[in-house]
Amino acid sequence: MWRYAVGGVAALLMVAAGWVLFHGDAAREAVLPPQPALAALPQDDALPDVPEASARTREQKRFDRYDKDRDGKVTREEYLASRRKAFARLDTNGDGKLSFDEWAIKTTTRFGGADRDRSGALDRAEFATTAPKRHPKPKCVCAAAPAAPPED
Repeated sequence: MWRYAVGGVAALLMVAAGWVLFHGDAAREAVLPPQPALAALPQDDALPDVPEASARTREQKRFDRYDKDRDGKVTREEYLASRRKAFARLDTNGDGKLSFDEWAIKTTTRFGGADRDRSGALDRAEFATTAPKRHPKPKCVCAAAPAAPPED
């Protein structure tokens, strides 16, 4: 029987604690900044002309990049032109075949530059020079909010 009494008292204490937490007189900070005075806002007539966005979609722009002769059709040659240029840049010896070293030229160049003693292997100090350079995130440059006029 005493267990029921202790459980009832504990339940009442928890209800009272919840009521105090949610309905207490604790000072609460405003979540939103104060509303600016309406007189400080520009009138509809004073708004600058806003340029309209282009109606062309991203896919239309991509299509136009491929359609070199502007006939409204992308031929096989036009579609493969960018890939041929990329292949030609990678095929350094011009034999029409792409070896693994030609394909991985940037990586092999980085390895060769890091291998100072030309041993064909990188020790810890040499390997540390191949770490990618981290660029810090640009800081947000926000304009200061206009000051609200003093209230009378």
